[in-house]
Amino acid sequence: MKMPREKIDMIMFAPCGINCKVCYKHCYHKKPCAGCLNSDKGKPEHCRKCKIKDCVREKTLSYCLECSEYPCKLIKNLEKSYNKRYQASLMENSEFVRQHGLEIFMERQKEKYTCPKCGGIISIHDGECSECKTKKNR
Repeated sequence: MKMPREKIDMIMFAPCGINCKVCYKHCYHKKPCAGCLNSDKGKPEHCRKCKIKDCVREKTLSYCLECSEYPCKLIKNLEKSYNKRYQASLMENSEFVRQHGLEIFMERQKEKYTCPKCGGIISIHDGECSECKTKKNR
């Protein structure tokens, strides 16, 4: 899957702070999921059963960063996992969005995760381009 030439759709920003556009599920499948805030069609089981997504819906929020309990235990646990496994901070993503806005965040994500060789999407999970399979150094 190629990175879109235009902007990344802002609906791809998940409540927890991940950009769903750079998720391995979105990058590698012919029928990618439409992001956390859309339907569960095409999502892996762990995303369909996500307690964070359920919590945000229950509280009628769009993003965890809007919650008075942020960061909660669920976010802190996910943050720890993403820091360790992918060298990425979902809380830093959310803070950037809070300070600079979602549109600027998505512009920066597009720059960071577009393969310079072919324009494919570099997955946050394995650092591999969806098109040419080039690995990005983390």
